Amino acid sequence: MCELLTEAVSYGFMQRALIVGVLMSLCAGVLGVHLVLKRFSMIGDGLSHVGFAALALASVLHFSPLAVSLPLVIAAAFFILWAQGHSEIQGDAMVGVLSIGALAFGMILIALTTGVNADVNSYLFGSILSMNKTDVVLSVTLCAGVFILYILFYQRVFAVTFDETFAQATGTPTGYYQAVLSLMTAVTIVVGMRVVGALLISGLIIFPALSAMRLCRRYRSVVIVAAVLSPVCCVIGLLLSFFCSAPAGAGIILVQLAAYLLTVFISILRGRSA
Repeated sequence: MCELLTEAVSYGFMQRALIVGVLMSLCAGVLGVHLVLKRFSMIGDGLSHVGFAALALASVLHFSPLAVSLPLVIAAAFFILWAQGHSEIQGDAMVGVLSIGALAFGMILIALTTGVNADVNSYLFGSILSMNKTDVVLSVTLCAGVFILYILFYQRVFAVTFDETFAQATGTPTGYYQAVLSLMTAVTIVVGMRVVGALLISGLIIFPALSAMRLCRRYRSVVIVAAVLSPVCCVIGLLLSFFCSAPAGAGIILVQLAAYLLTVFISILRGRSA
């Protein structure tokens, strides 16, 4: 067994995938706790579809995918935040409008130009094993930035997550910290699209948070468990996909799902024994 693991991590593409996967899943895990608690967990799905449309546009214009997708996804996240207080459409409905509209726009744009090719499939379903050194450096830099912001604004984001009205009454600029949370989410989504794809990125946000909430009741404990569980599932998923010659993104999400089902079973046992 040890020999097989050593063989797996000896390949350069697996080393790069593990580095990016662990960092990105760590960011998705901790941010997912806030998004799930605010009942805004599906924002990952909406922003990933915006990212797909941005990637389609970048392909048509022959621009760098990251140079186009990052600002557009951040702008979409800020727009959803703004629409919460300035539109008759509720937040989840706005996410749905952006999600479906952006996905349709991206597919039409691709169909009229290059057609569905391997590059498009890589962003729909992930291509973490094909990342080069430049991709790794950019992804690590973005993930490090997100994690630093999270640590710096942890207390404020916590206050905004649990009781935004009270935080606003105490003088906290809630709009500013909501924008910081939106920025971190948008960057994580852009990086995560390369890991598990636009169609699966919501799983990295939702499953670790739900699993941690099944095991813990205190907020800090939930964040810590999600921060540990998400990277562990990512590593297991990558290794299983390597040994089984399966898609890496789908493998990671299936391991996340299995971990969630296990925590559900554990919580049921706890309830019976109480």
